[in-house]
Amino acid sequence: MRAFWRPESTHGLRTGQARGRACYPRIRFACAERSSISSVPFVTTLVKPAMPAVREPYQTLPGRRYPLGASLEDDGVNFSVYSRHATGAELLLYAAADSAEPFQIIRLDPEINHTFFSWHVLVVDLPPGTHYTWRMRGPRDPSTHGWLFDDQVELVDPWARAINLGPWDRWRRLREGVRPHDSPRALVLAEEYDWEGDTPLRQPSEQTIIYELHVGGFTRHPSSGVRHPGTFLGLIEKIPYLRDLGITHIELMPIMAFDEQDVPPRVWEAGLRNFWGYSSFGFFSPHPGYCVTPEQATHRREFRDMVKALHRAGIGVILDVVFNHTSEGGDGGPIMSFKGFANETFYCLDALDKRIYLDFTGCGNTVNANHPFVARFILDALEYWVREMHVDGFRFDLASAMARDGDGRPLAHPPVLWGIELSDTLSATRIIAEAWDAAGLYQVGSFPGYRWMEWNGLYRDSLRRFVRGDPGLVPEIATRLAGSSDLYQANLRLPINSVNFVTCHDGFTLWDLVSYSDKDNHANREDNRDGTNDHLSWNCGLEGPTDDPAVLALRRRQAKNLLTLLLLSQGIPMLLAGDELLRTQGGNNNVWCQDNALGWLDWSLVERNADMLRFVRGLIALRKRHPSLRRRHFLMGQAREGQTLPDISWHGTRLHEPCWDDPQSHVLAFTLSSGQPREARLHVLINMDTEARRFELPSIQGQTWSLAVDTGRASPTDLIRPDDQSPIQTPTVLLRPRSIQVMEGR
Repeated sequence: MRAFWRPESTHGLRTGQARGRACYPRIRFACAERSSISSVPFVTTLVKPAMPAVREPYQTLPGRRYPLGASLEDDGVNFSVYSRHATGAELLLYAAADSAEPFQIIRLDPEINHTFFSWHVLVVDLPPGTHYTWRMRGPRDPSTHGWLFDDQVELVDPWARAINLGPWDRWRRLREGVRPHDSPRALVLAEEYDWEGDTPLRQPSEQTIIYELHVGGFTRHPSSGVRHPGTFLGLIEKIPYLRDLGITHIELMPIMAFDEQDVPPRVWEAGLRNFWGYSSFGFFSPHPGYCVTPEQATHRREFRDMVKALHRAGIGVILDVVFNHTSEGGDGGPIMSFKGFANETFYCLDALDKRIYLDFTGCGNTVNANHPFVARFILDALEYWVREMHVDGFRFDLASAMARDGDGRPLAHPPVLWGIELSDTLSATRIIAEAWDAAGLYQVGSFPGYRWMEWNGLYRDSLRRFVRGDPGLVPEIATRLAGSSDLYQANLRLPINSVNFVTCHDGFTLWDLVSYSDKDNHANREDNRDGTNDHLSWNCGLEGPTDDPAVLALRRRQAKNLLTLLLLSQGIPMLLAGDELLRTQGGNNNVWCQDNALGWLDWSLVERNADMLRFVRGLIALRKRHPSLRRRHFLMGQAREGQTLPDISWHGTRLHEPCWDDPQSHVLAFTLSSGQPREARLHVLINMDTEARRFELPSIQGQTWSLAVDTGRASPTDLIRPDDQSPIQTPTVLLRPRSIQVMEGR
C-alpha cells in the first residue's frame, strides 16, 4: 500500500470446484471464454461477446441464498447478497457498463426473496454479459448502530466475479452528491475455459525466488514493445525475460478491482491517480484497468491466460491482496459496496459513536476481518482465486490489521488467520504476511500459525545498515544470513518462514537506495510528507544523479553487494522488479500515485545496464546450483550424522575467528557444506570496510577453490561462470574495500 505521512512514526509503520466449465441448456451465449496457449510469447484473439438481449421484463423466481453473488443456473441467473438489517432490496439490470439507464429494475419481495440475512432472486433466461447493481432499503442510524442504508445509492455486489467502473466518478459524487446510476457495475459471467491441464504449481518452498512487480508499470512504458501495454496480456509477452532471469514466482501488486480515483484532493487535482492499487473494493474481480476488453466481460479469461502462460514457463503467481481496508474510506468516504450492505459488519467501528471508523491501516477504515461472516468472505475469496484462477499464493498487505477484533484489540488466535492457515484448498499455496500494520502492531517472527511466511523487515534493515558501513553489526548480519533463527526457531518455525528482501514497492529502488540519502517526493503533491524518512540509505558521497565515475562505480558495487547477500541468505529471497536493471524513481520513495515514467519500468535499461542484468542472472543461477543456500532447516554449525564437515563455519579475516566481539568490525566470512558428496562447497568473504582486507582460505583435502563472484570487479569478471573459473593457488586473498567474494569448491 502507499505510505502515508503521519505526524509521529511508530515501529513497523510503513511510512516510512468446477474449473469454470458448466452447461446451461436454456441459455445461449457468445461470451464463452475459451483459450489455448501453446507457446510463449503469447498472442490472444479477442472475440466480442454478444450483449444481453434487452427483453423487458425478464421473469423472476424466488431464487436461493447460496451461493452469494451472481451464479448461472439451468433456469437463468441467481443473485444473492448479504444484508442483515436491510428491509428491502432492488436489483438493477444494465445492457452495458455505460448504459444510461437500467433496462429492468427488480424489486425483491421480503416475503419470498429474503432468507435470514440474504436477499435473493433468480432472473429467468438472463444471459451472461449483463451488468447489474443493487439498491438496499433500511434504517439509517450511523451513530448508534452503524447503519448507512440509502435506497438512492447503487451498490457493487461484493461477490461480483467481474466489475467495470462504468460511470463511476468519485470526485463528482463528492461535489454534487449521489446521482442516478453513477456507480460501478458488476457483470454476470459464464465462461467455458480450457485450462489445458494446468494446475497451480507445486514447488518446495525453499526453492522459491520471488519477483515483485506491478502489472501496469511493468509494460506500460513505450520501450516495453508489447502489443497491450499495462495489462495481463502485456505481461505474457515478457515471460521470456522472466524465465531467463531465473525467478520462480512473480508477486503481483494488487490486481483485484480497485478505485483509481481514491487519492487526496490535491493529488487528484494534479492529474495523478491511485496507481499501486491498494484501494480494493472487488475482491473476486480482476481489475478492469489491466484488461484489454473489460467491456466485453473478458476479465477472467485474460487473467487466466496470463496464469496459464506463466505456469507453462514454470513461474508461479502470488497475489498481493488487501483485506485490511477498502476504498470506501472512513466517515465521508463514498458508499460503494460494503457500507451500503452491512457497514456494521464489515468495518471496525467505535463502540460509542459508530460514525467513527477505527483506522489501523492509515487508509480511513479497517476491515472487521475476524467477524465470522467477514472471515468467511475473505476465505471464500482466497479459495476462489486458487480453485478457479489457479494462483499459487498470496501476500497479505498490512496483515497485522487482520489480527485485531472488532474493537481493534490484537487477538492471540485470530480466526481469519487460522482459517487461512488450516484451509485445505490453500494447503499448497504460499501465504505471506506483511506482519505489521499502520498503528504499531509489529509481529515479525511471531505471526500466528506455522505455514505463514513473513516479510522480514528486520532482515531488510540489517542488510541496509551493514552494507552502508554501520559498525557493530557482524553478529546481527550473520544471524540474518543464516535464516533469522532468533525470530523463528523458538516457536518451531523455519528459515522458509522468512521472506528476505532489501527493497520492495515501498521505499527506494535499489539504485536510489545507493544514490539518495533523502527522499524527493514532491511530485506526489503532499509536500514531501508522504513516504518513510527512515530508509537507511547512503548516496555514496553525492546526492542524486552524477557523472562522477568513482561515485557511480561505488554505487554499482554497493548494489551488487546488497543483491549478493540477499541471494546468499537462507530463507526466501524477494527482488523488486527493475532492480536488476538499476531502475530509478528519481529519489521518490512512494510512487503510489505516479502512473507515468516515474513508476514504470524503462525497458531500454536492458541494454544500458546489461552488465547488471548479467550479474543478477548469474547470482540466481549460483543459488539454484547450491542446495546449501536453500535449506529448509536451520544451520547447526556442526557436522551432521555421517558427515565430516560442519554445515557452516564462521570466520573473520583469519579462519575460525569471527569478529563477534569487535564493535568496529565490518568483515565476515563463512564456509557452507551440505554434506552431499557431489555438491560443491561455498566459501564467502565479506568486507564492508573502507580498506582492503586479506582473508585466509580454508584448506580442505582433495578440494580447490575457484572464484565465482567478486563485486569489487567490473563486468564481466565480477561474475564467472563455472566453465570459466580457475583454481586459486594462494592460501590468502585480498578483498577490495566494500566488496564480496564467493568461491566454489572443486
